[in-house]
Amino acid sequence: MNACPCGSGKTLDECCGQYFETLAAPTALVLMRSRYTAHVLGKAQYLHDTLSTKQRVGFDVAEYEAHHGEITWTGLEIRGTSGGGEEDEAGTVEFVARCKDKDGPGMQHELSSFIREEGRWVYEDAVPNPKPATRTVQKVGRNEPCPCGSGKKYKKCCGRAA
Repeated sequence: MNACPCGSGKTLDECCGQYFETLAAPTALVLMRSRYTAHVLGKAQYLHDTLSTKQRVGFDVAEYEAHHGEITWTGLEIRGTSGGGEEDEAGTVEFVARCKDKDGPGMQHELSSFIREEGRWVYEDAVPNPKPATRTVQKVGRNEPCPCGSGKKYKKCCGRAA
C-alpha cells in the first residue's frame, strides 16, 4: 500500500491513480491533486491530456520526460478552492507545491484555473504567487455617526471604552 503523493492519506490506487487512465476527475480539486501526483510520478501523457486545448499547444511530452528527474516534488498544500464542483463549469484551486532541485528546496505557489472541455475537467491557466485581496479599513472619528446605524455618535455607541 503506497500512499498517494497528493497527501490525501489514501493509497495511490484509491486516490489519484484511478484517474490516470480515465481522465475523468469529478472536480477541479481532484484534478489538481492528480496533476500534482502526475508530476511526482512523471506521467507526462496524463499531464498533456488534462490540459485545455489552448494549453496543449505548448506542452511537449518528450521534453517533459527528458527533464522530469531534475525536480523532486516533496509536498502539496491546498490553500483554497472556488467553484470547480461536480456541477460547475469552472473553478480555481490555490496551492503550494514544495520541491527540491539542484539548487535546493523551493516551492510553487499558484492560483490555478480549471474549466470543463467536452464534459471533463482540464487545467486552463494559473496566476503565480497570488496576492490576497487588499483590505481597506475605514477609520471612524469619535464624533461621527456610529457605523452600526444606531444614530448615536461613535464615541457614545460602539466606540465606548470597555
